[in-house]
Amino acid sequence: MYYYLFIVISILVGYFLGSINSAVIISRMFYREDIREKGSKNAGLTNMLRVYGIRAAVFTFLGDFCKGIISACVGYIMGDILFACLAGGFAVLGHVFPAYFGFKGGKGVLTAFSVMLVIAPIPTLIAFSVFLIIVLITRYVSLGSVLAALSIPIITYFLGNKLFSYSGFSPVFFLTLALALLIIIKHHANLGRLFTGKESKLSFGKKKE
Repeated sequence: MYYYLFIVISILVGYFLGSINSAVIISRMFYREDIREKGSKNAGLTNMLRVYGIRAAVFTFLGDFCKGIISACVGYIMGDILFACLAGGFAVLGHVFPAYFGFKGGKGVLTAFSVMLVIAPIPTLIAFSVFLIIVLITRYVSLGSVLAALSIPIITYFLGNKLFSYSGFSPVFFLTLALALLIIIKHHANLGRLFTGKESKLSFGKKKE
Protein backbone atom coordinates (compact mmCIF):
# COMPACT_ATOMS: atom_id res chain seq x y z
CA MET A 1 0.00 0.00 0.00
CA TYR A 2 2.70 2.46 0.99
CA TYR A 3 4.64 1.54 -2.16
CA TYR A 4 1.87 2.84 -4.41
CA LEU A 5 1.24 5.83 -2.15
CA PHE A 6 4.90 6.83 -2.47
CA ILE A 7 4.68 6.43 -6.24
CA VAL A 8 1.73 8.83 -6.32
CA ILE A 9 3.54 11.29 -4.04
CA SER A 10 6.64 11.16 -6.26
CA ILE A 11 4.57 11.85 -9.37
CA LEU A 12 2.59 14.71 -7.80
CA VAL A 13 5.62 16.38 -6.22
CA GLY A 14 7.53 16.12 -9.49
CA TYR A 15 4.71 17.49 -11.60
CA PHE A 16 3.78 20.42 -9.38
CA LEU A 17 7.41 21.38 -8.79
CA GLY A 18 8.02 21.17 -12.52
CA SER A 19 5.02 23.43 -13.13
CA ILE A 20 6.85 26.30 -11.40
CA ASN A 21 8.11 27.92 -14.61
CA SER A 22 10.91 30.35 -13.80
CA ALA A 23 10.80 32.08 -17.17
CA VAL A 24 7.12 32.97 -16.87
CA ILE A 25 7.45 34.07 -13.24
CA ILE A 26 10.52 36.24 -13.85
CA SER A 27 9.13 37.87 -16.99
CA ARG A 28 5.87 38.71 -15.24
CA MET A 29 7.36 39.80 -11.93
CA PHE A 30 10.26 41.93 -13.13
CA TYR A 31 9.30 42.98 -16.66
CA ARG A 32 5.49 43.03 -16.46
CA GLU A 33 5.39 40.87 -19.58
CA ASP A 34 4.87 37.23 -20.47
CA ILE A 35 7.89 35.62 -22.10
CA ARG A 36 5.47 33.37 -24.01
CA GLU A 37 4.47 36.44 -26.02
CA LYS A 38 8.05 37.56 -26.74
CA GLY A 39 10.83 36.39 -29.03
CA SER A 40 10.36 32.74 -29.94
CA LYS A 41 7.41 32.62 -27.50
CA ASN A 42 9.04 29.78 -25.60
CA ALA A 43 9.11 29.89 -21.80
CA GLY A 44 12.70 28.74 -21.55
CA LEU A 45 16.29 29.75 -20.91
CA THR A 46 17.36 30.59 -24.47
CA ASN A 47 14.41 32.88 -25.12
CA MET A 48 14.93 34.61 -21.76
CA LEU A 49 18.55 35.24 -22.71
CA ARG A 50 17.59 36.68 -26.09
CA VAL A 51 14.76 38.86 -24.81
CA TYR A 52 15.91 40.03 -21.37
CA GLY A 53 19.63 39.34 -21.22
CA ILE A 54 22.08 37.43 -19.09
CA ARG A 55 20.78 38.31 -15.62
CA ALA A 56 17.25 37.11 -16.34
CA ALA A 57 18.71 34.01 -17.98
CA VAL A 58 20.82 33.19 -14.91
CA PHE A 59 17.81 33.29 -12.58
CA THR A 60 15.80 31.23 -15.07
CA PHE A 61 18.60 28.68 -15.18
CA LEU A 62 18.75 28.42 -11.40
CA GLY A 63 15.00 27.94 -11.05
CA ASP A 64 14.60 25.34 -13.79
CA PHE A 65 17.78 23.51 -12.82
CA CYS A 66 16.96 23.30 -9.12
CA LYS A 67 13.42 22.01 -9.57
CA GLY A 68 14.74 19.06 -11.56
CA ILE A 69 17.36 18.28 -8.92
CA ILE A 70 14.83 18.54 -6.09
CA SER A 71 12.26 16.39 -7.88
CA ALA A 72 14.68 13.55 -8.54
CA CYS A 73 15.97 13.71 -4.97
CA VAL A 74 12.41 13.55 -3.61
CA GLY A 75 11.91 10.43 -5.70
CA TYR A 76 14.98 8.84 -4.15
CA ILE A 77 13.69 9.75 -0.68
CA MET A 78 10.37 8.06 -1.50
CA GLY A 79 12.03 4.89 -2.77
CA ASP A 80 14.55 3.72 -5.35
CA ILE A 81 15.59 4.73 -8.85
CA LEU A 82 12.10 4.01 -10.24
CA PHE A 83 10.64 6.65 -7.93
CA ALA A 84 13.36 9.11 -8.95
CA CYS A 85 12.60 8.46 -12.62
CA LEU A 86 8.88 9.03 -12.07
CA ALA A 87 9.38 12.21 -10.05
CA GLY A 88 11.95 13.54 -12.51
CA GLY A 89 9.95 12.60 -15.58
CA PHE A 90 6.85 14.31 -14.27
CA ALA A 91 8.90 17.38 -13.33
CA VAL A 92 9.80 17.72 -17.00
CA LEU A 93 6.15 17.20 -17.96
CA GLY A 94 5.22 19.91 -15.49
CA HIS A 95 7.72 22.27 -17.07
CA VAL A 96 6.34 21.61 -20.54
CA PHE A 97 2.68 21.58 -19.45
CA PRO A 98 2.57 23.69 -16.25
CA ALA A 99 -0.62 23.48 -14.21
CA TYR A 100 -0.15 27.06 -12.98
CA PHE A 101 0.26 28.69 -16.39
CA GLY A 102 -2.40 27.26 -18.67
CA PHE A 103 -0.39 24.12 -19.51
CA LYS A 104 1.83 26.17 -21.83
CA GLY A 105 5.46 26.03 -20.76
CA GLY A 106 8.93 25.45 -22.11
CA LYS A 107 10.60 22.62 -23.98
CA GLY A 108 12.00 20.83 -20.96
CA VAL A 109 15.66 20.60 -21.92
CA LEU A 110 17.23 22.22 -18.85
CA THR A 111 14.92 20.51 -16.38
CA ALA A 112 15.52 17.16 -18.11
CA PHE A 113 19.26 17.78 -17.87
CA SER A 114 19.14 18.45 -14.12
CA VAL A 115 16.91 15.42 -13.49
CA MET A 116 19.23 13.13 -15.43
CA LEU A 117 22.28 14.63 -13.74
CA VAL A 118 20.97 13.20 -10.46
CA ILE A 119 19.78 9.87 -11.86
CA ALA A 120 22.52 9.06 -14.40
CA PRO A 121 25.34 11.61 -14.14
CA ILE A 122 27.89 9.99 -16.46
CA PRO A 123 25.58 9.46 -19.49
CA THR A 124 24.17 12.94 -18.88
CA LEU A 125 27.59 14.57 -18.93
CA ILE A 126 28.44 12.71 -22.13
CA ALA A 127 25.21 13.95 -23.70
CA PHE A 128 25.97 17.47 -22.42
CA SER A 129 29.33 17.27 -24.19
CA VAL A 130 27.43 16.51 -27.41
CA PHE A 131 25.26 19.56 -26.77
CA LEU A 132 28.25 21.83 -26.14
CA ILE A 133 30.14 20.67 -29.22
CA ILE A 134 27.14 21.15 -31.50
CA VAL A 135 26.28 24.58 -30.09
CA LEU A 136 29.89 25.79 -30.21
CA ILE A 137 30.23 24.67 -33.83
CA THR A 138 26.82 25.72 -35.17
CA ARG A 139 25.45 28.15 -32.53
CA TYR A 140 22.11 26.36 -32.87
CA VAL A 141 20.86 25.59 -29.36
CA SER A 142 17.89 23.68 -30.76
CA LEU A 143 20.11 21.35 -32.79
CA GLY A 144 22.38 20.74 -29.82
CA SER A 145 19.38 20.01 -27.61
CA VAL A 146 17.85 17.52 -30.03
CA LEU A 147 21.11 15.66 -30.70
CA ALA A 148 21.94 15.52 -26.99
CA ALA A 149 18.44 14.20 -26.26
CA LEU A 150 18.88 11.55 -28.94
CA SER A 151 22.29 10.52 -27.65
CA ILE A 152 21.44 9.81 -24.02
CA PRO A 153 19.09 6.82 -24.59
CA ILE A 154 21.72 5.33 -26.89
CA ILE A 155 24.46 5.85 -24.30
CA THR A 156 22.26 4.43 -21.55
CA TYR A 157 21.23 1.36 -23.54
CA PHE A 158 24.57 0.32 -24.97
CA LEU A 159 26.81 1.26 -22.05
CA GLY A 160 24.45 0.64 -19.14
CA ASN A 161 25.56 -2.92 -18.46
CA LYS A 162 29.26 -2.21 -18.85
CA LEU A 163 29.86 1.16 -17.22
CA PHE A 164 26.89 1.97 -15.02
CA SER A 165 24.89 0.36 -12.23
CA TYR A 166 21.77 -0.33 -14.29
CA SER A 167 20.94 -2.56 -17.25
CA GLY A 168 20.07 -1.38 -20.72
CA PHE A 169 16.34 -1.95 -20.22
CA SER A 170 16.07 -0.16 -16.88
CA PRO A 171 13.74 2.63 -15.71
CA VAL A 172 16.59 4.99 -16.57
CA PHE A 173 16.58 3.90 -20.21
CA PHE A 174 12.83 4.29 -20.55
CA LEU A 175 12.99 7.71 -18.90
CA THR A 176 15.70 8.88 -21.31
CA LEU A 177 13.69 7.53 -24.23
CA ALA A 178 10.53 9.33 -23.09
CA LEU A 179 12.40 12.59 -22.48
CA ALA A 180 14.10 12.38 -25.87
CA LEU A 181 10.76 11.91 -27.64
CA LEU A 182 9.20 14.80 -25.70
CA ILE A 183 12.11 17.15 -26.44
CA ILE A 184 12.13 16.27 -30.14
CA ILE A 185 8.37 16.80 -30.40
CA LYS A 186 8.66 20.17 -28.65
CA HIS A 187 11.41 21.16 -31.10
CA HIS A 188 9.44 20.27 -34.24
CA ALA A 189 9.11 23.94 -35.25
CA ASN A 190 12.83 24.50 -34.66
CA LEU A 191 13.68 21.49 -36.79
CA GLY A 192 11.52 22.87 -39.58
CA ARG A 193 13.35 26.20 -39.40
CA LEU A 194 16.70 24.41 -39.37
CA PHE A 195 15.84 22.63 -42.61
CA THR A 196 14.80 25.93 -44.23
CA GLY A 197 17.75 27.90 -42.84
CA LYS A 198 15.54 30.22 -40.78
CA GLU A 199 16.46 29.07 -37.27
CA SER A 200 17.99 31.74 -35.02
CA LYS A 201 21.54 31.25 -33.82
CA LEU A 202 22.62 31.80 -30.23
CA SER A 203 23.55 35.35 -29.33
CA PHE A 204 23.56 37.28 -26.10
CA GLY A 205 20.41 39.32 -25.75
CA LYS A 206 20.40 42.85 -24.45
CA LYS A 207 19.11 43.67 -21.01
CA LYS A 208 15.49 44.75 -21.03
CA GLU A 209 15.14 48.42 -20.13
